[in-house]
Formats: sequence, C-alpha cells, structure tokens
Amino acid sequence: MEPEKPSFFSTRYIKFLGGRNTVFSLVLLLMIGLVIMIYDEISFIFVPLTVFLGNVILPIILAVIVYYLLRPILRLLEKIKIKRVWGILIIFLVLVGLITLLVFLVFPFLKGQIFKLVEELPTYFIQLFNDLDAFLRTSIFKDYYLQIENDVASVLNGLPDEIGDFVQNTVTGIATGISSIVGVLTSFVLAIVTVPFIVFYLLKDGEKLPNYVMKLFPPRMRDDLQEVFSGIDRQISSYIQGQILVSMCIGFMIFIGFTIIGMPYALLLGVIAMVTSVVPYLGPVIAITPAAIIALVTSPLLLVGLAIVWTIVQLIEGKFISPQIMGKSLHVHPITIIFVLITAGSLFGVPGVILGIPGYAILKVIVSHFYTLFKKRYNKFEPVIENHYEYTNHKVD
Repeated sequence: MEPEKPSFFSTRYIKFLGGRNTVFSLVLLLMIGLVIMIYDEISFIFVPLTVFLGNVILPIILAVIVYYLLRPILRLLEKIKIKRVWGILIIFLVLVGLITLLVFLVFPFLKGQIFKLVEELPTYFIQLFNDLDAFLRTSIFKDYYLQIENDVASVLNGLPDEIGDFVQNTVTGIATGISSIVGVLTSFVLAIVTVPFIVFYLLKDGEKLPNYVMKLFPPRMRDDLQEVFSGIDRQISSYIQGQILVSMCIGFMIFIGFTIIGMPYALLLGVIAMVTSVVPYLGPVIAITPAAIIALVTSPLLLVGLAIVWTIVQLIEGKFISPQIMGKSLHVHPITIIFVLITAGSLFGVPGVILGIPGYAILKVIVSHFYTLFKKRYNKFEPVIENHYEYTNHKVD
C-alpha cells in the first residue's frame, strides 16, 4: 500500500484545530460575513421590503394573538357539531356584543377617571416634590441636597440665554413629532381595521398553514418540520392564552383590593395593572408606580394598604394563578426572562419588550430540536439508528 501523500489537512496545526471540518466551518463563516457585508452595502434595495414589513407586521401580530385566544372557543364549538364557518361567525357576533357593552357601560366611567387623573396628576407631583424637598432639608443629606440645589440654581440663571434656541428646536421637534404621530396613528388604525379579516382566515384555514409550508421542503425533512411547528404552536398558545388570563386576574384583584382600601382611581389602576402585566416581572413595577405616587401624597395609611394589597396579589399570582394557568410550558428561568426583556427592549423598544419572551420561546424550540438532531447524528455513544424517522417523534422542552 502506498503511503498517504501529505496534504494541507494532514498538517499538525490543522489536525490540532479539528481537521477538514473546522477549515470548512471557518470558510463558511467567512463567506457568511462577506454576504452580510455585501448586503449591508446595497441595503437601499431592501427599503420597499422594509416598508412593507413595517406596515404588515403589526396587524399580523395582533391577528395571531387574537387567533390563539379564540381558537380554543372555536374548537369547543366544533365539538358540539357546529361547522367551522358558523362557529367563527358566532364568535365574531359575541365579540362585537362584548365590545359594544364595554364601550357603553365601562368606557364612559373609565374615561372620566382618566381625565380626572390627568387633571390632578400635576398636583400629585408638585405635592410629592414639596414633601421630598421638606424631608431632604431636614435629613442627614441636607448639605449634599443644598449643594445640588445651588448648582441647579446656577444652571437656571444662565438658562435665559439658551431659551431662543431651545424654543426653536422644540417647535421643530414638535412639528416632526406630530407628523410621526399622525403616521403611527394612521398605521395603527389601518392595522385595527385589517385585523378582523386576518383573524377570520386564520381561524378558517390557520391549522392548514403548516402543511402548506412543509410541502415546500423535501419529504425527508417534513417529520422534523412537523415537530418544530407543533412545538412552536404549543409555546405560543400556552404563552398568549396563559399571560392574558394571568393579566386579567391581576387586574381584577388589584381593582378589588384598591377598592377595599379606598384607593382613588381603583378601576383605572386595575386596568393599568392588567395591561402592563402582559410583560412579566417588569410590568408590575410599571403598574405600581402611579398607585405609589397617589398613596404617598394622600396618606401614609393608604401607602401601607397599597403595600399589603400588592404583596397579597403578587403572592396569589406567583403561588397559585401562574402555576395553574401557565404551568411550566416555557421552561425559561426568571433571570433569563429578565435578560431577554432588557435586550429585546434595547433593540426593538416596546414591541421588543412585549414580543421578546414568545420570540425567545420560538427560537428555543427551533434550536433545541436541531441540536437534538445534531447529537443524534454525531454522538458516538448514541445507538445506531437505521431508519431516520425513528427518532423524529421526540418532544422538545
């Protein structure tokens, strides 16, 4: 047998790095970086696509949320022998009735509380600042506070020289902001108008969509894709339905507790808590802020009552409601959730904070599934499986 001819891949250094596969991986990463650089240089070509996605993504996200909330009801109607189309029409009619009822019964009272709170909020802030000022002037931090006050006064003395530029910049910024707000409101109204149509077709044909997508791929990949789609569907469904139910329970408990202790604007604060609780961990902190300001200004006794109510609500939600409704479907550690929220919020703002957790759950399903396939293929301690489809029916955490 002739000795093997030395090659580039047989050198000690390349073998130390891992051989042929490592070199190919490095070349692949280099090519990917080159492609990204090229696309970055010609990014203007994708401006129409970016505008299209910017207008389409909001109604699609809203429609998907509504779809996952209504799908269990539609399945229940189908179990009692009501056809899918008629079930969708019944759901839509009930929703229209509920929305009408809320608009005519709840919204007028809620609107009154909103206007009253907006009118009195400056008074609450002024009172809070006055109380804080009086406390700091007599506390152990008095010297530091007076020094800061003198620095602020010196800055304010030189402020009139900059008022002209400030007013001019402010007017320009307001004009630009109004144009942006008009554009955002227009997009939001269009999104709201198109959501019912998207929801209708999702309820009608949404469960067939994965099959249409899988037909685009080779047959040997379809079992894996089916598993991935099923995992994503379970994650999104569990998160949306569970988080909405948990938020409603929190809002209702906050309203009842604040009513008992005599907190002003109990209904409005309960609604704020319900809306902000959609965001785990960070939402409750946002919700308690206006209530804490009102309680601080009103009376110390009310502040104690607020602390008691908030503690009871958080204990009930953490120990009973969330475990029963949410379970452990996401399998995400609280620290991971906080980091995901911070990162997604920094990258994408408010939409990132709202969609960060379900986006992370979807990514986790995909990565976990393909990592399992990778281990099945390359782990020498795994048993040899002749038929590829024998190991595709596993569950992804």
